[in-house]
Amino acid sequence: MFTREWIIPAILGVALLIVCGVLGYFTWSLMPRADAAEANIGATFKLTDDRGQPITEQALKGHPSLIYFGYTHCPEVCPTTLYEMAGWFKALGDQGDTLKAYFFSVDPERDTPQIMHNYTGNFTDRITGITGDPSEMQKAIKGWRIYAKKMPTPDGDYTMDHTASVLLVGADGNLRSMIAYGEDPKVALQKIRNLLQ
Repeated sequence: MFTREWIIPAILGVALLIVCGVLGYFTWSLMPRADAAEANIGATFKLTDDRGQPITEQALKGHPSLIYFGYTHCPEVCPTTLYEMAGWFKALGDQGDTLKAYFFSVDPERDTPQIMHNYTGNFTDRITGITGDPSEMQKAIKGWRIYAKKMPTPDGDYTMDHTASVLLVGADGNLRSMIAYGEDPKVALQKIRNLLQ
């Protein structure tokens, strides 16, 4: 039987377990669900692809996609990323047949469909350039939670500071993962293979 000296610690222990359980439950129940978070990423838009054809958010559904936001005047990060994308397609071979890639311009004022087509074509024919009305592009930028800001240069021109990650989007149009700029090629490929499963 329990002695008096064990009763108080036992009661305190049980009370502590109950408090921890209640706190744990409320913490878990108030946390946003992953699917709810994914549902809030993305946006409706009416833009133009690099062949001059209208394109909307519906183009991102029905197949897995790589989405990247950048611009053709980018000095290093964008060409490096598109070069890596071309390498991923090559490494995937037939496994990547259903995979599509989209390069959204954060500088639609300069990036016309023809400029986008010529630019992406330097890397691979698997990447579709997307540009269009700046206000429509802002919908896509904000919807995908991309950072993009015009940075004036001393010569009166400008560059664009922007998010450098590649978004991995499932066939349902929801964000699944990201590939950081400069990420290990093996890790990046594994993330894409996970997306394709």
